Amino acid sequence: MHRLKDKVAIVTGSSGGIGKAIALRFGTEGAKVVVTARRMALCNQTVSQIAKNGGEAWTMQTDVTDERQVERLVEETVKRYGRLDILVNNAGIGGGRRLADTTTKAFDEVMNVNLRGTFFCCRAGFKQMKKQGGGVIINMSSVAGVQAWAGTGTYSASKHGVMALTKSLADEGRPHHIKVSAICPGGVADELVDASPEEILRSQKIDPFDVAETAVYLATLGKHSVVHQIVVDRLGADW
Repeated sequence: MHRLKDKVAIVTGSSGGIGKAIALRFGTEGAKVVVTARRMALCNQTVSQIAKNGGEAWTMQTDVTDERQVERLVEETVKRYGRLDILVNNAGIGGGRRLADTTTKAFDEVMNVNLRGTFFCCRAGFKQMKKQGGGVIINMSSVAGVQAWAGTGTYSASKHGVMALTKSLADEGRPHHIKVSAICPGGVADELVDASPEEILRSQKIDPFDVAETAVYLATLGKHSVVHQIVVDRLGADW
């Protein structure tokens, strides 16, 4: 069943991990997937896997911290496919030290990718979706975006910021039929995205394809329904 047949989707950070899992699932659901990240060789691998499974994909190298590169990504996608139906802002980096031990450089790096990059992508995608009369934006936050613990200050601050962007943009998008949601995963087996289900299960982390299925769910809701945030956590996690 191709639930995303003929939809055009950009997935940032789709060279690996959650982003790759989402790109692969979107491909099997019939979407035309734009695979984008900084590591072009890995993006090409994702595109090849989508094609091998019968899907359609294209790749474009993008650093989300560069606003012009982000704008060009949306422009080239529209030039190629005519529209942009789904934007998944997944590109992000970790960063976990206690605040007293966090350098300004480390703080800026996390904010530039996780928050500033998400802002650039939201802005460019929203403008296009407003022109065409609707679309879906899915921002990848974290359980650290709705909670915080010692040693997560910088990362949590960036992901709390993503939640604020999501809620604000959802309100702004309503009159234009643009849905904006956030997924908040816990510990995901990012490095096992190409592993067998048994290997992922043994890791006791969240299956990246469960997060990908959540993205498919958000992208296929009826036109009068929206879910603003979904927390996907490990069974038994205490947060």
